[in-house]
Formats: sequence, C-alpha cells, structure tokens
Amino acid sequence: MSMIGKYLRLPDETLNDLLENADALTSIIYPDEETEEWSARCLDIDKTWHIIHFLLNGAAWAGQPPLFNAVLGGAPISDEDVGYGPARFLIPSDVQAVTKALQALPAGKLFERWDQHAIDSASIYPQGWSKASEDIDYISSNYEQLRSFFATAAANGEAVIAWLG
Repeated sequence: MSMIGKYLRLPDETLNDLLENADALTSIIYPDEETEEWSARCLDIDKTWHIIHFLLNGAAWAGQPPLFNAVLGGAPISDEDVGYGPARFLIPSDVQAVTKALQALPAGKLFERWDQHAIDSASIYPQGWSKASEDIDYISSNYEQLRSFFATAAANGEAVIAWLG
C-alpha cells in the first residue's frame, strides 16, 4: 500500500463541528459515496507529498510554519489513525499563511532547492526521486495543484484537513 498525501477543504464551521465530534472524521474524509461536490473539495498529491515537503523545508520531517504546514503541519484532529497516522487540520488563518508562502515559491524556484545528495540521505518516500524530466514533471504538476488548492481554500476562507492515506 502506498502513502498518499490527501487534503480536504471545508468551511470553518464544519471543522469546528468536527473538532466537537471527532468520531465523524472517517465519514468525512472517506465518505461512502464520493459526490462531485466532495471530489471538488479534495486534493490527492499521490506520493509526491514527501519530496514536496523536503523541498519546501530542507528536512524530511521538520520545518517551520508556514511552509511546514503545507504538507506535514497542522494539529491532529484526534488520535485516530486514518491511514498513516492522524489527520491534521489548519484553520483559515493558517491556510492564508501557507497560501502566501506557496505563492511566493513557484515550481521553478522550488526546484532550485534540489540537492540530490541531501534527498538520498534523507530517505525521502518513495526512495529514488531524481531530476529526471518525468520526476520533475510529476512533482511540478502535484505541487502546482497544491498551490492552487491552498489558494482556493484561502479565497473561500476555508479550513484544510490533511492526512496520509
């Protein structure tokens, strides 16, 4: 099974309700029926989550907000393991800060941070990332989707849930 980076945009009120009743988490992030509306609020950055985090933060698991919050940050909603650990949330003000930081760092600038030795030494999941065009294209596509996702959430005043599924 692969570790996939997943996100869901939701109104702040829905997040507050969820924090009051964390038992509803699984049904929100893994609904029985994936409606068109639900799908429009989701983002799947597949296996690029770890390399994107590394390029944003220069570390496999550490970093500083707001860039840390783009992939691995946020507060746990509960202790429930929803795939590979708990789901985390960002409130709208955190989403705004992440959006601003990501907008200042287009994919071209992100790849200026590429250090093959550091990436290999950090054991970034899945191992084997390189500057081959297919890897760069795949990472760029997912990174640009992440930037767009956060920009939409920020424009709508939404919260974000992130998890590894």
